[in-house]
Formats: sequence, structure tokens, C-alpha cells
Amino acid sequence: MDPIETDLLVIGAGPGGYVCAIRAGQLGVSTVIVEKARPGGTCLNVGCIPSKALIHAADRFHIALEQSGDNPLGITVSEPRIDLGRTIAWKDEIVSRLTGGVAGLLKKAGVKTVQGQARFIDGKTVSVSTEMGEQRIHARRIVIATGARPVELPDLPFGGNILSSTEALTLTQVPESLVVVGAGYIGLEIGTAFAKLGARVTVVEAERRILPHYDADLTQPVANALDRLGVQVLLGARASGYSNGELAVATDEGEDRIPAAKVLVAVGRVPHLDDCGLNELSLAMTGRFLRIDDQCRTSMRGVFAIGDVTGEPMLAHRAMAQGVLVAEIAAGNARIWDKTCIPAICFTDPEIVTAGLGPDAAREAGHSIRTASFPLHANGRAMTLESTAGFVRVIAREDNNLILGLQAVGAGVSELSAQFANLIEMGARLEDVADTIHAHPSLSEAVQEAALAALGQALHI
Repeated sequence: MDPIETDLLVIGAGPGGYVCAIRAGQLGVSTVIVEKARPGGTCLNVGCIPSKALIHAADRFHIALEQSGDNPLGITVSEPRIDLGRTIAWKDEIVSRLTGGVAGLLKKAGVKTVQGQARFIDGKTVSVSTEMGEQRIHARRIVIATGARPVELPDLPFGGNILSSTEALTLTQVPESLVVVGAGYIGLEIGTAFAKLGARVTVVEAERRILPHYDADLTQPVANALDRLGVQVLLGARASGYSNGELAVATDEGEDRIPAAKVLVAVGRVPHLDDCGLNELSLAMTGRFLRIDDQCRTSMRGVFAIGDVTGEPMLAHRAMAQGVLVAEIAAGNARIWDKTCIPAICFTDPEIVTAGLGPDAAREAGHSIRTASFPLHANGRAMTLESTAGFVRVIAREDNNLILGLQAVGAGVSELSAQFANLIEMGARLEDVADTIHAHPSLSEAVQEAALAALGQALHI
């Protein structure tokens, strides 16, 4: 095949890669994107979207189970059942629609898509192994957007009954027992969903608390919900092997064996850089990740990197924003990364959303702060949704009330993430939030009430 010449080559069509390519195409930059699988990357195919679909189905089924008994709403449902195979087919149809939509958007933007495995020849040339043979691509600029993959434990290699999140999201039968190794957001999101579907779930976590990257105030409502679901949580414990349908777990009290029809290993993700011939470039690294500057440039001229290969936070919306940034630079615009905060959501039960600094991080940064929380049990909308566990919290500078961070835990609080990010990016102060009319009844009122509380003007607590 004849070599392809292009201004911009994007390797990887995940959220960062495809957004970069689309924006570059819109700006008139000649663009090629290479992807060895379907467009959309982990997020659309085996991550964010499929997991949220499973969580939604599990929530609906769990509500039906609760309504099959006595409940204050007066609703009676008889013997609810779930056909998980049909649920997974519904999930797969959503994924197909979204990935097909991405392919259409790339075509609309004039981006050429090449399917295959890309390997660097040098800093300007890539060889792609396609079904038709080797395709060489020469580009003025190259963007590495190859994403990340699940961490595999030496004692628990993936295969058979040992699952990564990818395989867990394709199960068509609810396992009788599921042990989740890792109490981070991926493990708890999927583990909670299967507990609601009827599996006997055990969580094994090496740290002394769940969701170690969140503070204890935010995680306690999640711990309470796991307990109500009957999920057993073993903290300070390490999985050490699997045989005969049992997982060996080492704890302070010694070794135990836990029945496990399936084991989900969810102990983190690492950058996916193994197959692209990166050794040909000798790029500077920060640990396992590619080192970049405030324009997403690597240590080699003309080579950029975005998304999970560049480190934490490994979030699709961060990758998308980086993709837009690089596309704008490729089009000749002056751009730098100047984001104040990147909101993060944990879709556990209840949900957790964070933006900006938490109380400890704000103090460690040298700020004198004022902080206040508003409990959702005092919010009318939360009451009508039968979901009053949790709170909204605000952190602000003590001297001028500039908002440094916002966090919330509760049912449906993920939808507050945009407001949180907007307030921080726009440099809002407590008075700005307190003086803004918030619709009633809504969960967003809790944001206003938290700001009022921080000012010593609380109305409803």
C-alpha cells in the first residue's frame, strides 16, 4: 500500500484520541486516526458506558426486589427476576450505537480511519498492521492516545474465573459468589451492581479502608450501603491465590479461603504502551507514564501524548480536554493546559463527586479555610427520592471566601459535578453561590445551603 502523508496522526481512538481527531478535522488539519479495535476505547466499549448500564439495570432490579415486600410507597411487585443475558444485549446495543456514532463523527470531520496495530518506526513514521498488509503513515505531528489496561496480579492471572472489569461486564449469568479484589471505584461499582443482582459479594482490600483516595467522611455512606446489601468487606487483606473455587486471602488473623465462583481483580490500571514500539523513540517518562508539558508535548519534538498514558487522573473527560488542546495547537493556535480542576465521580451507592481540593489537601497547600456541609436528610428533593444518606460540602479560603473545593456523596449527586467545576473554574466565592437562586425542590439547593452554612447564614439546618 502507498504510504499516507498527513499533518496529524492520532494513535488510539478512545475518548482523548477521537475527540482530538474530530476537533483537528473541524479546524482543517489533515488528520489520520489509527485504532486496532472499535472506536471509543475502554470508556465506550468496556468501561464507563457499559458499567453504568449494568449499574442502572442492577438498581432497577434491586428497587423491584424492595417493592416486592412491605414499603412506604404502597407499591407491590411479585417475584421480580432478571435475565442478565438480555441485560448485556441491551448494554451492547448502547455501546454499538455510541461507537458507530463516533465513527460517523470522524468521517464527518474528514478524518481518515485506519484499523490495525500501530508501531513507531521513528518520530515521524508509523507502521500499521492491517488486514490488507502493512500501511506506513508519515505525519508532521503524532499523538499517542493508547489508553490503559487493567493491572494483572502475578498470583491471579486473568483467565477462566479470574476476571478483569472487561470480562465482568460481559457475564450473562449472575455468579452465586463474587470476590472483588480491590476496593477502589471500579471494584466497588461493579461489586455493588452484582450484589444488587443477587450475587454473594466479598470485597478484599489491602488498605485499611475502602476507596482510599477519598476521605473517610465521603466513603462512610458507601460503607454503610455495602453493609446493608450484605457485602462482606475485608480490609488489610491480600489475595494470594485461587484454586478449587476458593480464593486464598491473607489477613492479620492468618490465611482464610473464601468461596468464589468468580473473582474480579480491580487493583488499578497501567498505561497501554507495550505494543506500539515506543522504544524507538526513547521518550522521557514519569514513572510508568509519558512525561508531558503544559501543551501535552512529550520530550520529542512533534510527538504529543494525551489521556491515561500521561498519568492521573485517568478520566475520560480529562483525555477529551487534552485532545481538544492538542488539536487546537496542531491548527496553529496558542494554547496551554490551564484547567483549575477536573471533577471526578465514583458511581457507587451512593455516588461520590469531587472537584478541587478537599479539606486536608487545602490545608496541606497552605490555605486557612472555612468549610461546611449540608446533609441531604434536610433536603426536600432527597426525601422525595427516598435517598437522604449523604451531604454536600464546600471548602473556601478563610480570608476572601474563594471556593477551593466542593464534594458530595448521595444518590444522584453526580449531576452536580458540572456546577462544582464551573464554580471553581470561574473563581466563585461563597457569596456568589449563596446569592444565586437555586430551583426548589432540587438536590442543587444543598450546594447553596452549604455555602450559606460556611458563611454562618444557614437557613435549613
